[in-house]
Amino acid sequence: MATQATTQHRYSFLQIAITLQTLTIFLQAVSAGLLLTSSYGETLHSVGARVMYGASMLYVLAAVLAWKPGGGSPRPVWHASGFLVLASVQVVLGIAHIPSVHVPLGVLMFGLSVLALARR
Repeated sequence: MATQATTQHRYSFLQIAITLQTLTIFLQAVSAGLLLTSSYGETLHSVGARVMYGASMLYVLAAVLAWKPGGGSPRPVWHASGFLVLASVQVVLGIAHIPSVHVPLGVLMFGLSVLALARR
């Protein structure tokens, strides 16, 4: 019975991490709009990028914790690692000011994150 409660707890942490990641990616889209229309948008988008990257790292941690101790499928770890790679590329593209790739990649990341959230 303790194992079942522990497994449920790990999946809850994973679900929270995916939800946080999805929310931060959505807020990045909002701050991108503010970037175009207000003086403080750039600051919000820059801070949001750091928070989104941290949320992606938290997703990797949650996926590893859900997989390793319980011996479950490593698939969530691969998904989370893929998101971290996409987040890294997204940060580089943002710093390089390449919106023609940065914006569509952000949309793709949001869609994939919503899909991962729906699967949980």
